[in-house]
Amino acid sequence: MSPSHSVSRRKFLQSAALASAAGVVPRLRGSSLSRLFGSDSVPSGPLAEFGYGDVTLHSALHEQQLQQTHALLMELNEDSLLKPFRQMVGQPAPGADLGGWYQYDAHNEDHLFETGFAPGCTFGQWVSALARSYAIDRSPETREKVLRLNRLYAKTIGGDFYENTRFPAYTYDKLVCGLIDSHQYVGDPDAFAILAETTKTALPHLPPKAVEHNQRWRSNPDVSYTWDESYTISENLFLAYQRGAGEQYRALGAQYLDDAYYDPLAEGRSNLEGRHAYSHVNSLSSAMQAYLTLGSERHLRAAKNGFDFVAAQSFATGGWGADETLRAPGSPEVYKSLTGSHASFETPCGSYAHFKLTRYLLRVTRDSRYGDSMERVMYNTVLGSLPLEADGRTYYYSDYNFKGRKVYHKERWACCSGTLPQVAADYRINTYFRDARGVYVNLYIPSTLKWAQGGAQIELTQKSEYPYDSQVQFEVKASRAAEFAVNLRIPSWAEGASVSVNGKLRAVQAGTFVTVWREWKDGDRIEVELPLKARLEAVDAQHADTVALLVGPVVLFGVADSQPAVMREKLLAAKRTGAQSWQVETAGGMMTMLPFTGIAEEQYSTYLRVT
Repeated sequence: MSPSHSVSRRKFLQSAALASAAGVVPRLRGSSLSRLFGSDSVPSGPLAEFGYGDVTLHSALHEQQLQQTHALLMELNEDSLLKPFRQMVGQPAPGADLGGWYQYDAHNEDHLFETGFAPGCTFGQWVSALARSYAIDRSPETREKVLRLNRLYAKTIGGDFYENTRFPAYTYDKLVCGLIDSHQYVGDPDAFAILAETTKTALPHLPPKAVEHNQRWRSNPDVSYTWDESYTISENLFLAYQRGAGEQYRALGAQYLDDAYYDPLAEGRSNLEGRHAYSHVNSLSSAMQAYLTLGSERHLRAAKNGFDFVAAQSFATGGWGADETLRAPGSPEVYKSLTGSHASFETPCGSYAHFKLTRYLLRVTRDSRYGDSMERVMYNTVLGSLPLEADGRTYYYSDYNFKGRKVYHKERWACCSGTLPQVAADYRINTYFRDARGVYVNLYIPSTLKWAQGGAQIELTQKSEYPYDSQVQFEVKASRAAEFAVNLRIPSWAEGASVSVNGKLRAVQAGTFVTVWREWKDGDRIEVELPLKARLEAVDAQHADTVALLVGPVVLFGVADSQPAVMREKLLAAKRTGAQSWQVETAGGMMTMLPFTGIAEEQYSTYLRVT
């Protein structure tokens, strides 16, 4: 560390306090145009994503989730993976059944949710996750597995598959995702041809337009056949078009837009009540793709308003959809779920949908609140999920009941086993974004970003113990001096935040991206200070005495066998007792408070009743 550029944590905090007390720290107003140095150009157009391989994560928790899910997928038997596809088109099907939802069982009506509920439905997501993993580490073994699986799957394409599954649109959508990711990240030369054959075979078995959840369009009397999700498939169809698969996918994407759902949202009217939570939030990403592909401002409004309506009924963790159901504005059902349900948030699937939607919205609007929301969901839900197990045990629901526990879903290979591996790969593309002027730092995760800027090769390395330490440090490595912007997300809760560049301190406004525009040289340093103040958030406006305790972006969960009596002031005065643990004084003694990532088998409560 260069002495001229280093700022110790103590000196950094002392200088900020002294300068603030003296009234000499300039305070930058926050927006995408806020800046510490120079440049009056106004950025426009959506931000671009970096590639999966452009970011290296140094966070053990994030990397463990990726490595564990990737190793599991690599070890799955390929005959077992193809077995339901082969069975459903009448081909020889060697290999053991995976069991659970993934297995094909033609007579599963008596055990609907146990075996054969959605045979083969996660295959495309697993191929997608493997393709994204290959884009991260370029493992030849991963690429070979993706190519083999695609070619084995291609031999099973047949209409009988779609007749024999209750979820033809859902499964087709996941297959599209796997194939376009195989093309994009693995360079599979056959992926688009396999996609074309898949589409040709699937379309006669899909509805002519989006059909809402619980609406019947097939003759089968089983109600589960009305749970297909044709209203979510436009996103991947538009992506297929954008990646070069052909004009028909643009047309199909437009054909399956669920405008009966989007139109009221575009007008600012909530129509979420009673709708299936994960799939309808996921469908908002189709609306975002309608904006990006077709230029439809109406669909952008629908996605923005839809996000706002979901956020207004979210838990403090950022999770939503207790019992997989969205609610009306001001509904008491979110509060009632704290005692009436343990199925509070469909975690891997819901977080995957949430990350996609907030990523789209942030890229288009450059509004930091979408990054705040993404961060909250990451730390308080999916990053603390139980690992996917080789026998198909899947972490499905986060439990926000007053008597909550982490448990596996009782059925194996449920839908969340498909999204968790994708989530684990996507932390990288959620962390940084870019435009022609420079880079946007969205998530504070120890990591290194590499990119080219104006002919210079740049590395930006991020170090911190955030979200349990308030300071985040960045070091620039540059092959030569280069002028560009570093845009830093300052969370809305971070009142009193400040940024230091090579020791030059500025106070900054919370709830913004703050821009540092300068000529960067090798060895330049940035320190970001995000004060981690404790605060309380009520479950809703009608129950101000039912609150969650947050420190920075992290919810602290009360670990106790029963609801303790606790005073509001005592909760706010929670004492830190370890790197990731706190204690609170209650009428019955001291209660431990832990982040979701620190909870194992303990009973916990997300919300506490305070006096």
